[in-house]
Amino acid sequence: MNFRRLTLAGCVAAVLCTPAAVMADTDSNTNSNSDDVHELKKVDVSALPLGSDSPSTPYSVMDQQALTQKGEDTLGETLKDQPGVHSDTFGGGASRPVIRGQGGPRVGVLNDGSQVLDASTISPDHAVTVDPMLARQVEVLRGPSTLLYGSGASGGVVNVLDNRIPTQRPRDGVEGFVGARANTAADENATAAGVTFSATDHLVFRVEGSRRDADDYEVNGFESLTVPGTYAESDNGSIGASWVGDQGYFGMAYSYRRDNYGLPGHSHEFEECQANGTVLDCPTGGHNHTHDHDEIVPYVDLASRRVDARGEYQNPFDGIASIRFRGNHTDYRHHEIEEGVIGSTFTNKGGDARLEVEHNPFGNWRGVVGMQYTRFDFSSLGAEAFVPKTETESLAVFLVEEYTLNEQWSFELGARQEHLTQTPDVRNGQPLAKVTADNASFSGAANWGFAPGYELVLSATHSGRAPSAQELYADGVHLATNTYECGLLSDCGGGLRDLDDEVSLGANLNLRKTEGDWLFDLGVFENRINNYIYARTLDQQEDFRLIKYSQRDATFTGAEASVSYYGIEPLGVTVFGDMVRATFDDGGYLPRIPAKRLGTRLNTYVGHFDGELEFYRSFAQDQIAGFEETTPSYDMVNATLSYRLRGDQRYTFFVRGNNLLGEEVFNHASFLASTVPEPGRNLTVGTRIEF
Repeated sequence: MNFRRLTLAGCVAAVLCTPAAVMADTDSNTNSNSDDVHELKKVDVSALPLGSDSPSTPYSVMDQQALTQKGEDTLGETLKDQPGVHSDTFGGGASRPVIRGQGGPRVGVLNDGSQVLDASTISPDHAVTVDPMLARQVEVLRGPSTLLYGSGASGGVVNVLDNRIPTQRPRDGVEGFVGARANTAADENATAAGVTFSATDHLVFRVEGSRRDADDYEVNGFESLTVPGTYAESDNGSIGASWVGDQGYFGMAYSYRRDNYGLPGHSHEFEECQANGTVLDCPTGGHNHTHDHDEIVPYVDLASRRVDARGEYQNPFDGIASIRFRGNHTDYRHHEIEEGVIGSTFTNKGGDARLEVEHNPFGNWRGVVGMQYTRFDFSSLGAEAFVPKTETESLAVFLVEEYTLNEQWSFELGARQEHLTQTPDVRNGQPLAKVTADNASFSGAANWGFAPGYELVLSATHSGRAPSAQELYADGVHLATNTYECGLLSDCGGGLRDLDDEVSLGANLNLRKTEGDWLFDLGVFENRINNYIYARTLDQQEDFRLIKYSQRDATFTGAEASVSYYGIEPLGVTVFGDMVRATFDDGGYLPRIPAKRLGTRLNTYVGHFDGELEFYRSFAQDQIAGFEETTPSYDMVNATLSYRLRGDQRYTFFVRGNNLLGEEVFNHASFLASTVPEPGRNLTVGTRIEF
């Protein structure tokens, strides 16, 4: 169905209707009785080791309603408006979350507590293999508890929850959903469906799937109305089964994903470039004049097969509250296809297993102890095999304990010990250095409830991170990002560099008000990282760069704030913003740091309608690294109107307008910040039916 002709009328209707219509913020619980006390909505956050009553870690949650109304095609785009979260967009098929200015291997992406083993940490043009349309909740953690999911997650952790493995018997023996969405910017059509049913009193099955088809997206203010290579197609499917009892469950699921998406900004003109010391040596001077600029844009053909196992046993014996297990085995590969020929192939095969044991309260203490084992083989083959085949293996033990002193004071302590080994294959017949690392991480927090509904939380973390295989061994052209990459242990880019683990010391201070007409969460943070590993640009020809992974001490300082007022029924007003400043201790700025944001959000509700009008300004990013360009500011206006009907079935219909001002938007956190703009003015309509 083509909704292009509805764009202008729909956007105007959304803007005019929303202020007079709706209001239920996803972070609050409001209703039409003005005598009711507003308070932050209580949600179950499974990624918090002690549950949602553990307040030391700053977090945000997108529940099912928020995902229905605001969900996007990729995980990064879905989360980019959460506090402190941006996205390293790469066209229409790939984007990862950037949390507090950090991305890639410093942001852990989990699927119900188990690592997502794809290739997205290697490069921003590699998709994260989770589908927001099949998620029931997405959790973002920032701060001390993130170390329990890996010593490298200094930026944060994203945990995507789904229903592929049933955890309880469905009411009336069967339940499920059907969803559909269409968007004007890329003539997108997306559908999803899932059903859970009981075969016996204890055996429960789940079947679900989704499909998305989007063309190259449109932009505003450019002679070319579409951006070549921003199209994307995706198919997902899974089948799962669980044995569900009175004290818990155990289940398994098989999932398959297939993607086909373009690579915008990909250029063949620099294929023959080499690193000559610290400068680029390009035989054609960066211009291959026999190159046909009208050729088909290169694209990714991705396939991922995954088997998950999950289980929980509650109160198995005296002293133990629950035992939880998460594990997966993934077989991932993607081809990068150029002019009909496979130019490069990336594979990642391996598994992740995690066991947690929560003990019953012992005096004023309660806590969780666990272990995690991960092993995977990553390889790249073909013309762009810039990272050698590498086997990565890690074993970790961790714990977190909370001590409640009284009604006002509580304290949290956490620790993780991890042993990591990375074993590379030979390159050009020469052996490469094997790297091992032992990193200990610690966290502590104090929570002071100094008045009813008020909390002041101070938390601190000390953690270590070993370099990734890409940061260690990269050596070659990576055309998707227009770079020639040189690792710490590679001869290119000026030779070998000293190798040290990153050591991070971070602190968070949050002031929260959780009851009353005024609700707020005001937070500041600082993260000092010794031996910070970053991609340093040494030379550049046009848009092609020579980068060398290097280490320098760096400091990330920032703030995240949200202040809401619900004293005028049925309206609610929220002012929000975030910022991060990332500098090297010896001077200069880090590359690709997101710009500051400041905005306001108006919510309202009337009967079965609720809606939102949002405005924020993304300021110009002029704190730039060498070879970067200033990214201009822009004003973003978004509006959502939804209708929900409850009965024997629940129906949700929504219309959402994004970038209603038609701004020309460039994302400074993207590798394509100066060459590929973000989507222009667009309208999305969709529905979700639950039964």
